[in-house]
Amino acid sequence: MQQQLVSSVLSDLHSSSVDITASAVISSDGLPIASLLQSNIDPDRVGAMSAALLALGNRTTKELKCGELEQVIVKGNDGYILLIQAGEDTVLVVTARESAKLGLILLDARRAARSILDLEA
Repeated sequence: MQQQLVSSVLSDLHSSSVDITASAVISSDGLPIASLLQSNIDPDRVGAMSAALLALGNRTTKELKCGELEQVIVKGNDGYILLIQAGEDTVLVVTARESAKLGLILLDARRAARSILDLEA
C-alpha cells in the first residue's frame, strides 16, 4: 500500500469536517502506515495504543459472541477516538472534537476506510 495514496485519503477525510482533529492508518500490529497528527503526538505511540485497543476489542467481541469487530469508539471529556477496520490488517484511527456530530464523523470515517481497503486490492 502506497503511503502517499493513504495520506491523500486522510487529507480528504480531514477536509470533510473541521471537527476531525487527527487521523492515522496503522497495521493491526500497531505500525503506523500514514498519519495526520498534531506535531506533539508520536505516531508510534498512537499505533501501539490503537493496537492494544483493537486486541481488547477483538477479544471482547469474540468472548461475548458479538461477531467480528467493526469499530471501537472511545469518548473522553474533550473528544472521541474512533478505530475502524480498513482491511484485514489495517485500521483507521480518527480523533474528533467533543462537539462533533458523531454520526457524520462515522459516516466520513467509514468512507475513508473503504477507500483505504480499495487501495489494498
